[in-house]
Amino acid sequence: MDKKVLKVIADAMLEKKGQDVVSLDLKPIGTAISDYFIVCNADSTPAVVAIADNIEERMMEKCGRKVIRTQGKENAFWVIMDYGDIVVHVFQTPYRAFYRLEDLWADAPREVYGDED
Repeated sequence: MDKKVLKVIADAMLEKKGQDVVSLDLKPIGTAISDYFIVCNADSTPAVVAIADNIEERMMEKCGRKVIRTQGKENAFWVIMDYGDIVVHVFQTPYRAFYRLEDLWADAPREVYGDED
């Protein structure tokens, strides 16, 4: 189930030109607030908002899941979408490089998604 949902989110990111789409499996770590993080970045504010909106639409359409809460759409530097077991992070490119979220969870198994998936 989780892999299918992650793929729906990754595909929604890629549809709107999300870059460097990566999911982190946080379950083995045991101290994380969710089971998975899925992360991407985009080069502009409109692109970040478009990706976040597309994820919400695809998750309702394909999984019947509504986002529990969203933060960051007002400035769109870093949008966080909470689906409970999955937390989605959509960054503007410079902010992703600055916060280096994946480095904080370097021990987590990761999966990289691309257009070829």
